[in-house]
Amino acid sequence: MTTMIYAIHRLAWILIPLAGLANDTKAREFFNPELIEIDNPGIDKADLSGFETGSQAAGTYHVDIVIDDRLMDTQDIAFKKVKDSHGDEYLEPCLSVEQLRQWGVRTERFAQLGKPDTECATLTAIPQASTDFQFSSQRLIISVPQAALSMQARGYVQPALWDEGITAAILNYNLSGANNVGKNSDHANSQYANLRPGINVGPWRLRNYTTWARDDAGRSQWNTVYTWAQRTIIPLKSLLTLGDSTAPADVFDSMPFRGGQLASDDDMLPDSLKGYAPVVRGIARTNAQVVIRQNGYQIYQSYVAPGAFEITDMYPTGGAGDLDVTIKEADGSVQHFTVPFASLPVLQREGQLKYAVTGGQYRSWDHRVNATPFGQLTGIYGLPFGLTLYGGLQEASKYHSLAIGMGKNMGDFGALSADVTQGWSTPHQMQKVNGQSWRARFSKNFAGTGTQFAIAGYRYSTNGYYGMQEVLDSWGNDNALSERRRNRAELTMSQTLGNNLGSMMFSAVREDYWNAGKTTTSWNLGYNNFWRNVSYGLTYTWSENGSTGSTSSSERYDKDRMLSFNVSVPLASFLPQTWANYGVTTSKNSGTTHNIGVNGTALENNALSWNVQQGYGTNNVGYTGNLNGDYKGTYGEATAGYSYDQHSERLNYALQGGVVAHADGITFSQPLAETNVLVKAPGAAGIGVQNQSGVKTDYRGYTLVGNITPYRKNDISLLTETLPTNIELEQTVQTVIPTRGAIVRADYVANVGLRVLMTLTQQNGRPVPFGAMATVPGAGHSGFIVGDAGQVYLSGLQPDGKLTVKWGEGENQRCQTHYTLNIKQAGSDIIHAASVCH
Repeated sequence: MTTMIYAIHRLAWILIPLAGLANDTKAREFFNPELIEIDNPGIDKADLSGFETGSQAAGTYHVDIVIDDRLMDTQDIAFKKVKDSHGDEYLEPCLSVEQLRQWGVRTERFAQLGKPDTECATLTAIPQASTDFQFSSQRLIISVPQAALSMQARGYVQPALWDEGITAAILNYNLSGANNVGKNSDHANSQYANLRPGINVGPWRLRNYTTWARDDAGRSQWNTVYTWAQRTIIPLKSLLTLGDSTAPADVFDSMPFRGGQLASDDDMLPDSLKGYAPVVRGIARTNAQVVIRQNGYQIYQSYVAPGAFEITDMYPTGGAGDLDVTIKEADGSVQHFTVPFASLPVLQREGQLKYAVTGGQYRSWDHRVNATPFGQLTGIYGLPFGLTLYGGLQEASKYHSLAIGMGKNMGDFGALSADVTQGWSTPHQMQKVNGQSWRARFSKNFAGTGTQFAIAGYRYSTNGYYGMQEVLDSWGNDNALSERRRNRAELTMSQTLGNNLGSMMFSAVREDYWNAGKTTTSWNLGYNNFWRNVSYGLTYTWSENGSTGSTSSSERYDKDRMLSFNVSVPLASFLPQTWANYGVTTSKNSGTTHNIGVNGTALENNALSWNVQQGYGTNNVGYTGNLNGDYKGTYGEATAGYSYDQHSERLNYALQGGVVAHADGITFSQPLAETNVLVKAPGAAGIGVQNQSGVKTDYRGYTLVGNITPYRKNDISLLTETLPTNIELEQTVQTVIPTRGAIVRADYVANVGLRVLMTLTQQNGRPVPFGAMATVPGAGHSGFIVGDAGQVYLSGLQPDGKLTVKWGEGENQRCQTHYTLNIKQAGSDIIHAASVCH
């Protein structure tokens, strides 16, 4: 027993110093070089110190900056090698005070953060602040106490990080047409062109929107929808527009003007409310042409197959205003209906002001009205308790109005706003009159019941009330006041039924008029569901007196009821990405039409979509058929189709795309969006972009990406599976933060060349040591690590060149080799080679 106690006592005296040593020593990874050298006797000892400490070479690295678990930025950061209190080396970032401020650090609270004699901020001036460079993932984690950070809404990006983009000239084009050959030797051709050129210089955006149309009779007409110059005014969170545009519709009816406007841009604010954009839905009985007008201007033209259709790809015109939809059927009949450009109740966050100041001349679409000067001012201010106060005034020589309203956020009960507008006007050949227009708007997202979105509005105007646009039009158009609106009601909503019962959507608008006995009504009701990958839908439309007063004999359907049913069955077991479909459409005035067909997608990234249909209709419609294809490629988008019925045959075609001239040349692309990204990967041709169907870099390594959200972070990812065998990218994802209308550049470094697995030996015949670094002099990429038996994987090599190899600091621990590769192996993914390092 005494012997055991003595042994424990002796063991304790041995362990205590070791425990103290363990506390004073910073733990780190240790790789025993002896394990590597066991199977390679006689070679130089491997230097693995860099792997033991996790330390890499000092320099500039392209890293993601993460603060408080949020990705704040992605940029090049300089790192220097320093030692901690234990003598271990690590990389420390050089961050400026301005960078920390941009990332949300309250730098003004820490006077010692910046020193006059250094450009790097002293991060230790912030208590408990630290950095962690995760080299493997190229992430710089900055830990800062919450008290030292400014509160920011999720997704919000500080204005200092917004990118105004590059200087560029752009052109968006959409060319379409149709050649009709009648069975009675009647021929009718029509063409339509939509051109949207522009120039970006710094923060300025110059844009033009011009359309050209030639009808069946050969009459052609050019129309300029707008020409304007626009820029962001960041301190005011506003957009300045000079030229042709449209006044906002928050308070007054939207009205086109030529002049200037300074208006708030909600997208610049955190968690801002997004505007509502209408979707055009309808039913075509035959192979029909769809024409859409807004504020009198034709903004869209396309061709659709029989059955229900949905149009969501209209280019925004910069303003509001109901959409007038015309469907020209193959038998000459015409449908008209209205899609309301519904707006949300007027609400604003507490303490926030939204405003618009507009001045200039009224711009009539038919140019029959004199350019009457006018001015408009609107303001919306958020009050406590969920209230919003708003109002405005309009002033012209023949018109004056005042508006005031109140909005209320009612929480679970939705949002409601109501306002009244008092107008004093002098219409053409009339005495001065006055009246009021009362309006109420309601919206609600019923999450509990699955209602996705609901907008309801009602408006009543007294007999003496006229809108400014109506009064100004009356001085150049005798029919301007023939249909003066009295009442208007509108509703737009969608509903999920739950329990796999599908979903429904409904939209309706109804108007009556003071000077006309008719009522204009458009209803659209739809139901969609699926069963075991089989999707089906039912659509019902009701249009009444939708001819907008036209007396044309071909527009004979003032009233119609149409019901359409469609079902789609996947054929994946036989043909991948292919569906069989059947549809039936019945009309109160035009009988019933049946259609059966096949549609699908093909090619890489579903670049090609196609469909084939055969149909039969009653009421003298007979047999019909159509074949359509749409291809989205690197340099644009092309559409072609053929259709026939018992009256005629038609060939329709369309070509659309974008062209951008920039400092690096000219790039052709698919149609451009409002805000775009120029992908620059010189030498890397044919690389796809994630979530962009058919988009690939051109032969020079450039392409354009649209659908970008302004003032927010957008990740642009290149598809690695589309990389050619001779190209490797140092980084496949870039983050951009553009301002509205900008073209920002996303730079990618591509290592273009051969992929090689090379065995390196020294002059004495021994392999180059494990862990040595091989670099290509003058190349932009980092070094390659030598593996076992002197093997190293290299990429981006030319057929003939030099390698520098280093495995220590001594002169005898480095060498160079001149290699010449066997080009005959270039057809394979990896070339095998060997070289002696001198």
